[in-house]
Amino acid sequence: MANKRTLKRCISTICGELLAECMAASLYGHNSQAAEALIYGILAMENDFIRRISHPEPGMKAKKYYKTLREDFAAHACEIVDQIRDM
Repeated sequence: MANKRTLKRCISTICGELLAECMAASLYGHNSQAAEALIYGILAMENDFIRRISHPEPGMKAKKYYKTLREDFAAHACEIVDQIRDM
């Protein structure tokens, strides 16, 4: 596992890219209300995962915890990409 700082930076970068794609889709005449809701969802997701990095669950092994965290983040990111594609 990389250190926490690198993991936080990667999450922030990916969320920034998702925000840029969502804003671009809303500028090209797609549903702006759905884009706005999706933007708030991306920001909430970023905050949630960064908090989860800073405060791991007690009693759970670190390697397993961060592996599930990365898998959860990847699943949420793919879900958001699908929502952007469907706008």
